[in-house]
Amino acid sequence: MPLTSDDVRKVARLSRLAIAEGEVGPTLDTLNRTLALIEQMGAVDTHGVEPMAHAQDVSLRLRPDAVTETDDREALMANAPAAEKGLFLVPKVIE
Repeated sequence: MPLTSDDVRKVARLSRLAIAEGEVGPTLDTLNRTLALIEQMGAVDTHGVEPMAHAQDVSLRLRPDAVTETDDREALMANAPAAEKGLFLVPKVIE
């Protein structure tokens, strides 16, 4: 179902895009070509094709998921100019 000029204007208004009257025609052509390509791609039989996460067969080098930092909360809180109940207190900036 191809779009109309009114559809382009409506989509532009809903997305709060300013579109000049001279841009409606070229935009309409581009959108219709894009939608036709999407329909063409949807018509391809992909049954049995495994989804891919990457265009090439690559694997990521992952590190072990292990805790590497120690709990230095008391040492860090000692540097705070103001703290209460384990939280940093900051000056009020919004009234």
